[in-house]
Amino acid sequence: KKGGGGGGGVLATEQTWPVPTVPIQDLFPKGDFPVGELCDYQGLNAYRSTKAELKEQEKLHVEEYKELREAAEVHRTARKYLQSIAKPGEKMIDLCESLENKVRELIRDDFPGRGIAFPTGCSRNHIAAHWTPNAGDKTVLEYDDIVKFDFGTQVNGRIIDCAFTHYFNPKYDVMAQAVKDATNTGIKEAGIDVRLCDIGAAVQEVMESYEVDVDGKMLPVKSIRNLNGHSIGPYQIHAG
Repeated sequence: KKGGGGGGGVLATEQTWPVPTVPIQDLFPKGDFPVGELCDYQGLNAYRSTKAELKEQEKLHVEEYKELREAAEVHRTARKYLQSIAKPGEKMIDLCESLENKVRELIRDDFPGRGIAFPTGCSRNHIAAHWTPNAGDKTVLEYDDIVKFDFGTQVNGRIIDCAFTHYFNPKYDVMAQAVKDATNTGIKEAGIDVRLCDIGAAVQEVMESYEVDVDGKMLPVKSIRNLNGHSIGPYQIHAG
């Protein structure tokens, strides 16, 4: 790190660790945030990647893409930080507040139109999603817990929504591998004009190909039937 971040002077050239303190904007002052994998149009829509008029229209969205990429980089950095502090014995509310404060710092929410996208979810064990502690909650993260952390970042309403699984007991290793393989399959199958039902079917097939040992008994992994995805709109986390 060279100099401080967000306070004038020489901008930082790399993030501080194990506690990230440099706002992501300061690491990419030109707005050249990391670019993920780019997908091409396929089949009958392949012309959208080569037709000059449509390529020019695409340039109208460049700033939106930058906003999404900045929010994504904040999310990645904050996620890595949370993974380092989430340990048995910590209160769930303390972990959520630490994470959200770190997001505010990294995304510089003192500027208008940027900050946390929604309250942090930290669903333990049999709770599939969308549980978050209220003020004064004393729930503690335990060694045998398997918790789903779900948080979002947003820049000018462009939301990054991502969750990950966190656990300590190695008895969950096989189940975690099933989830990783299913997730990677979904990413591989995703693309422009792909039907969501086809992606979901591929994810479910991989997920349910696994079996896990639960107290000496082999049980098949089952997908949660009534837990679905959702669209995301500007400033709207559940857009449909």
